[in-house]
Amino acid sequence: MATFNNTGTINGSNQYRCVLNENFKYILLPVSYTLVFVVGLGLNITAMYVILFRTKHWKPSTIYMINLNVCDTLYTLTLPFLIYYYADENDWPFGEPMCKLIRFLFYTNLYGSILFLSCISLHRFLGVCHPVRSLSWMNGRRARLVSVGIWTTMLIFQAPILYFSRMKDNGGIWVCYDTTSKELFNDFLVYSSVVMFLLFVLPFGVVLVCNGLMVRKLQEPGVGEGPMSQRFKQKSVKMIIIVLLAFMLCFLPFHMNRSIYYTFRYLDKQVSCSMLDYANIAYKVTRPLASLNSCIDPILYFMAGQGFRSSIKSKKAKARSENMKSPSTSL
Repeated sequence: MATFNNTGTINGSNQYRCVLNENFKYILLPVSYTLVFVVGLGLNITAMYVILFRTKHWKPSTIYMINLNVCDTLYTLTLPFLIYYYADENDWPFGEPMCKLIRFLFYTNLYGSILFLSCISLHRFLGVCHPVRSLSWMNGRRARLVSVGIWTTMLIFQAPILYFSRMKDNGGIWVCYDTTSKELFNDFLVYSSVVMFLLFVLPFGVVLVCNGLMVRKLQEPGVGEGPMSQRFKQKSVKMIIIVLLAFMLCFLPFHMNRSIYYTFRYLDKQVSCSMLDYANIAYKVTRPLASLNSCIDPILYFMAGQGFRSSIKSKKAKARSENMKSPSTSL
């Protein structure tokens, strides 16, 4: 018998051949998720405030950024439930509807972040490589339509999570499956593979192509001459670094290790228990990396967005001016 994806020992039709050692995750996941929750929520709320109340002119990139910000904020709000769950060693006290909802929101906003980061990369690519044509392609109306399309796509593709997510009574401990029950795992593997290809592999390909072409364009002679062009070039370079960092550090290791672990689970008896255990450890270790994206994305708002820095600078200048005008009082 074995644990299946954090489930503990299960009898009957849910019997497994290998027993996996998962005690490390009861420390790793609560601690890492807590750090991401505190830092990520603080950064994203700050970014949301700046976007909503300090940004006067909303460009298409601003629309994509606010949607990315919403995804990251909703994502971090699911973490307290998971922190409690893993700290309590896989005992879910919130009921099955909440189990389904938290898993649904977790993955919906994870893949929403991937798609909106891809949109930001594509938008910047058009501005760098096709500046004249992009004037008619990129506007606020189209950005809003694209955003609505992304949210609709996310809801449709993640709706099966509400079916696959289940609770199981494991000897008085209620387990909230991260994947699904054993009898549904083969169907879940097909579903998750399709979702990963459409919502991660394809967007990642778009990001690599767009950023590669931007790098080549920015290296051409004459690009970046003049104060405004130089500033545009610097913003483009920063965006490329931040987006690639999010994909290479957060999303790629998570999806690679999850795919290996799912494949080993599917092969079952064809894979040794030690290999399955190593794959499980690698998958669990990279899960916090996927959450780390919620802390990296706000850097995109503050570093790549000139409007954010300008509003912050103006706020500081106003505060300094008021301090200088206020009369000094002697005690």
